[in-house]
Amino acid sequence: MFGGRIIFGVLLAGFLCLSLVSTDTCRSGGMPGFPGIPGFPGRDGREGMKGEKGHPGIPLKPEETRKKGEKGEPGIRGIPGKRGPQGDFGIMGPPGPLGEPGEPGNSEASRSHLQSAFSVARATRNNPESNSLIRFGRVITDISEDFSITEHKFVCKIPGTYYFVFHASSSEKHLCVNLIHDEKKLAVFCDHMQKGNQQVSSGGLAIYLKKNEKVWLTTGTYNGLFAEGEKADSVFSGFLIHAH
Repeated sequence: MFGGRIIFGVLLAGFLCLSLVSTDTCRSGGMPGFPGIPGFPGRDGREGMKGEKGHPGIPLKPEETRKKGEKGEPGIRGIPGKRGPQGDFGIMGPPGPLGEPGEPGNSEASRSHLQSAFSVARATRNNPESNSLIRFGRVITDISEDFSITEHKFVCKIPGTYYFVFHASSSEKHLCVNLIHDEKKLAVFCDHMQKGNQQVSSGGLAIYLKKNEKVWLTTGTYNGLFAEGEKADSVFSGFLIHAH
Protein backbone atom coordinates (compact mmCIF):
# COMPACT_ATOMS: atom_id res chain seq x y z
CA MET A 1 0.00 0.00 0.00
CA PHE A 2 2.76 2.49 0.88
CA GLY A 3 4.80 1.39 -2.18
CA GLY A 4 2.05 2.46 -4.55
CA ARG A 5 1.82 5.93 -3.00
CA ILE A 6 5.59 6.46 -3.40
CA ILE A 7 5.55 5.60 -7.14
CA PHE A 8 2.62 7.98 -7.78
CA GLY A 9 4.47 10.82 -6.05
CA VAL A 10 7.57 10.39 -8.17
CA LEU A 11 5.55 10.49 -11.42
CA LEU A 12 3.68 13.63 -10.34
CA ALA A 13 6.91 15.40 -9.51
CA GLY A 14 8.37 14.59 -12.95
CA PHE A 15 5.28 15.84 -14.71
CA LEU A 16 5.43 19.15 -12.88
CA CYS A 17 9.10 19.61 -13.79
CA LEU A 18 8.34 19.26 -17.52
CA SER A 19 5.67 21.97 -17.33
CA LEU A 20 7.93 24.56 -15.66
CA VAL A 21 10.13 26.95 -17.74
CA SER A 22 12.82 27.51 -15.21
CA THR A 23 15.10 24.55 -14.53
CA ASP A 24 16.05 26.02 -11.18
CA THR A 25 12.81 24.83 -9.62
CA CYS A 26 13.13 21.33 -10.93
CA ARG A 27 15.17 18.87 -9.00
CA SER A 28 15.97 16.88 -12.11
CA GLY A 29 17.53 18.80 -15.17
CA GLY A 30 15.20 18.99 -18.22
CA MET A 31 15.68 20.88 -21.59
CA PRO A 32 14.59 24.61 -21.58
CA GLY A 33 11.56 25.53 -23.69
CA PHE A 34 11.44 28.04 -26.67
CA PRO A 35 11.10 31.82 -25.96
CA GLY A 36 7.59 33.13 -26.15
CA ILE A 37 6.27 35.62 -28.84
CA PRO A 38 6.98 39.30 -27.93
CA GLY A 39 3.90 41.16 -26.79
CA PHE A 40 2.42 44.35 -28.40
CA PRO A 41 3.87 47.73 -27.29
CA GLY A 42 1.92 49.22 -24.48
CA ARG A 43 0.07 52.58 -24.64
CA ASP A 44 1.72 55.85 -23.63
CA GLY A 45 1.19 56.71 -20.08
CA ARG A 46 -0.66 59.82 -18.91
CA GLU A 47 1.11 63.19 -19.05
CA GLY A 48 2.84 63.92 -15.83
CA MET A 49 2.36 67.04 -13.73
CA LYS A 50 4.36 70.20 -14.52
CA GLY A 51 7.51 70.31 -12.51
CA GLU A 52 8.62 73.14 -10.31
CA LYS A 53 10.48 76.16 -11.71
CA GLY A 54 14.20 75.58 -11.84
CA HIS A 55 16.88 77.74 -10.33
CA PRO A 56 18.16 80.70 -12.43
CA GLY A 57 21.23 80.02 -14.51
CA ILE A 58 24.65 81.50 -13.91
CA PRO A 59 24.89 84.94 -15.69
CA LEU A 60 27.61 85.53 -18.25
CA LYS A 61 30.41 87.90 -17.54
CA PRO A 62 30.27 91.31 -19.35
CA GLU A 63 33.30 90.54 -21.47
CA GLU A 64 31.72 87.29 -22.61
CA THR A 65 28.49 88.97 -23.79
CA ARG A 66 30.44 91.51 -25.90
CA LYS A 67 32.72 89.05 -27.52
CA LYS A 68 32.61 89.51 -31.29
CA GLY A 69 32.49 86.45 -33.46
CA GLU A 70 34.51 85.86 -36.59
CA LYS A 71 33.46 87.51 -39.85
CA GLY A 72 31.21 85.28 -41.90
CA GLU A 73 31.18 84.70 -45.64
CA PRO A 74 29.37 87.34 -47.74
CA GLY A 75 25.82 86.43 -48.61
CA ILE A 76 24.19 86.27 -52.04
CA ARG A 77 23.57 89.70 -53.60
CA GLY A 78 19.95 90.70 -53.19
CA ILE A 79 17.56 92.21 -55.72
CA PRO A 80 18.08 95.99 -56.20
CA GLY A 81 15.66 98.01 -54.10
CA LYS A 82 13.32 100.76 -55.25
CA ARG A 83 14.75 104.17 -56.04
CA GLY A 84 14.61 106.44 -53.03
CA PRO A 85 13.54 110.10 -52.96
CA GLN A 86 15.87 112.66 -54.49
CA GLY A 87 18.18 114.26 -52.00
CA ASP A 88 18.93 117.93 -51.55
CA PHE A 89 21.24 119.67 -53.99
CA GLY A 90 24.79 119.95 -52.80
CA ILE A 91 26.85 123.10 -52.55
CA MET A 92 28.21 124.31 -55.89
CA GLY A 93 31.84 123.38 -56.29
CA PRO A 94 34.63 125.69 -57.41
CA PRO A 95 34.95 126.46 -61.15
CA GLY A 96 37.05 124.02 -63.11
CA PRO A 97 40.15 124.86 -65.12
CA LEU A 98 39.79 126.77 -68.38
CA GLY A 99 39.24 124.45 -71.32
CA GLU A 100 41.09 124.45 -74.62
CA PRO A 101 39.87 126.83 -77.37
CA GLY A 102 37.18 125.31 -79.59
CA GLU A 103 37.14 125.10 -83.36
CA PRO A 104 35.91 128.10 -85.37
CA GLY A 105 32.12 128.27 -85.61
CA ASN A 106 30.00 128.07 -88.74
CA SER A 107 29.32 131.51 -90.16
CA GLU A 108 26.01 130.31 -91.61
CA ALA A 109 24.84 129.18 -88.16
CA SER A 110 25.68 132.56 -86.66
CA ARG A 111 23.68 134.32 -89.36
CA SER A 112 20.60 132.28 -88.47
CA HIS A 113 20.35 134.30 -85.23
CA LEU A 114 19.94 137.57 -87.15
CA GLN A 115 16.45 139.03 -86.83
CA SER A 116 14.37 141.59 -88.65
CA ALA A 117 10.64 142.18 -88.25
CA PHE A 118 8.27 145.14 -88.38
CA SER A 119 4.57 146.05 -88.28
CA VAL A 120 3.27 149.55 -89.04
CA ALA A 121 -0.29 150.89 -89.18
CA ARG A 122 -2.07 153.67 -91.05
CA ALA A 123 -3.20 156.32 -88.60
CA THR A 124 -5.85 158.19 -90.61
CA ARG A 125 -9.36 157.59 -91.90
CA ASN A 126 -8.68 159.59 -95.07
CA ASN A 127 -8.16 157.56 -98.23
CA PRO A 128 -4.73 157.81 -99.85
CA GLU A 129 -4.44 159.31 -103.32
CA SER A 130 -4.88 156.94 -106.29
CA ASN A 131 -1.67 155.46 -107.72
CA SER A 132 0.39 156.83 -104.83
CA LEU A 133 2.56 155.70 -101.90
CA ILE A 134 0.59 154.36 -98.90
CA ARG A 135 1.86 156.13 -95.79
CA PHE A 136 2.00 154.40 -92.39
CA GLY A 137 2.42 156.79 -89.47
CA ARG A 138 2.24 154.45 -86.44
CA VAL A 139 4.99 151.92 -85.66
CA ILE A 140 3.74 148.79 -83.86
CA THR A 141 6.92 146.69 -84.00
CA ASP A 142 10.35 147.35 -85.53
CA ILE A 143 12.96 145.26 -83.70
CA SER A 144 15.85 146.24 -85.99
CA GLU A 145 14.56 149.68 -87.08
CA ASP A 146 14.44 148.55 -90.69
CA PHE A 147 11.28 150.47 -91.60
CA SER A 148 11.88 154.11 -92.49
CA ILE A 149 9.00 156.11 -91.01
CA THR A 150 10.02 159.14 -93.05
CA GLU A 151 10.05 157.28 -96.38
CA HIS A 152 7.23 154.84 -95.38
CA LYS A 153 9.35 152.07 -96.89
CA PHE A 154 11.21 148.97 -95.62
CA VAL A 155 14.99 149.29 -96.09
CA CYS A 156 16.94 146.00 -96.06
CA LYS A 157 19.92 145.84 -93.68
CA ILE A 158 20.33 142.05 -93.58
CA PRO A 159 20.41 140.33 -97.00
CA GLY A 160 18.07 137.36 -97.17
CA THR A 161 14.56 136.12 -97.86
CA TYR A 162 11.70 138.14 -96.34
CA TYR A 163 7.96 137.73 -96.19
CA PHE A 164 5.73 140.81 -96.49
CA VAL A 165 1.99 140.94 -95.82
CA PHE A 166 -0.68 143.62 -95.53
CA HIS A 167 -4.20 143.76 -94.08
CA ALA A 168 -6.24 146.67 -95.47
CA SER A 169 -9.66 147.85 -94.32
CA SER A 170 -11.96 149.29 -96.97
CA SER A 171 -15.48 150.74 -96.84
CA GLU A 172 -17.91 151.47 -99.69
CA LYS A 173 -15.03 151.86 -102.17
CA HIS A 174 -13.00 149.44 -104.26
CA LEU A 175 -9.34 148.94 -103.32
CA CYS A 176 -6.22 147.81 -105.18
CA VAL A 177 -2.85 147.50 -103.41
CA ASN A 178 0.48 147.09 -105.21
CA LEU A 179 3.58 145.58 -103.60
CA ILE A 180 6.68 147.38 -104.94
CA HIS A 181 10.32 146.23 -104.80
CA ASP A 182 12.80 148.96 -105.90
CA GLU A 183 10.35 150.56 -108.34
CA LYS A 184 9.29 147.16 -109.69
CA LYS A 185 5.68 146.10 -109.16
CA LEU A 186 5.74 142.49 -107.91
CA ALA A 187 2.06 141.85 -107.09
CA VAL A 188 -1.36 143.50 -107.29
CA PHE A 189 -4.19 142.71 -104.82
CA CYS A 190 -7.69 144.09 -105.55
CA ASP A 191 -10.94 143.98 -103.58
CA HIS A 192 -14.27 145.11 -105.10
CA MET A 193 -16.81 146.30 -102.56
CA GLN A 194 -20.58 146.33 -102.56
CA LYS A 195 -22.32 149.49 -101.48
CA GLY A 196 -22.68 149.81 -97.72
CA ASN A 197 -20.19 147.05 -96.89
CA GLN A 198 -16.96 147.16 -94.92
CA GLN A 199 -14.33 144.44 -95.08
CA VAL A 200 -10.63 143.59 -94.81
CA SER A 201 -8.47 142.38 -97.68
CA SER A 202 -4.97 140.99 -97.42
CA GLY A 203 -2.05 139.77 -99.48
CA GLY A 204 1.50 138.55 -98.97
CA LEU A 205 4.68 137.69 -100.85
CA ALA A 206 8.17 136.24 -100.14
CA ILE A 207 11.01 138.32 -101.61
CA TYR A 208 14.78 137.96 -101.68
CA LEU A 209 16.46 141.28 -100.85
CA LYS A 210 19.98 142.57 -101.05
CA LYS A 211 21.32 145.17 -98.64
CA ASN A 212 19.72 148.64 -98.99
CA GLU A 213 16.97 147.39 -101.31
CA LYS A 214 13.48 148.71 -100.46
CA VAL A 215 9.90 147.41 -100.36
CA TRP A 216 6.69 149.48 -100.02
CA LEU A 217 2.98 149.61 -100.90
CA THR A 218 1.07 151.85 -103.31
CA THR A 219 -2.56 152.21 -104.30
CA GLY A 220 -3.92 151.55 -107.77
CA THR A 221 -6.78 153.38 -109.40
CA TYR A 222 -9.00 152.20 -106.54
CA ASN A 223 -7.96 153.72 -103.22
CA GLY A 224 -10.67 152.79 -100.70
CA LEU A 225 -8.22 152.14 -97.84
CA PHE A 226 -8.83 153.68 -94.42
CA ALA A 227 -8.32 153.28 -90.64
CA GLU A 228 -10.76 154.23 -87.90
CA GLY A 229 -9.16 153.90 -84.47
CA GLU A 230 -10.48 150.86 -82.55
CA LYS A 231 -13.03 149.93 -85.25
CA ALA A 232 -10.67 149.21 -88.16
CA ASP A 233 -6.95 149.12 -88.98
CA SER A 234 -4.76 148.88 -92.06
CA VAL A 235 -1.40 147.24 -91.32
CA PHE A 236 1.79 146.51 -93.27
CA SER A 237 4.22 143.85 -91.86
CA GLY A 238 7.39 142.00 -92.84
CA PHE A 239 9.95 139.68 -91.30
CA LEU A 240 13.18 137.88 -92.17
CA ILE A 241 12.77 134.19 -93.02
CA HIS A 242 16.40 133.27 -93.76
CA ALA A 243 19.57 135.36 -93.85
CA HIS A 244 22.00 134.83 -96.74
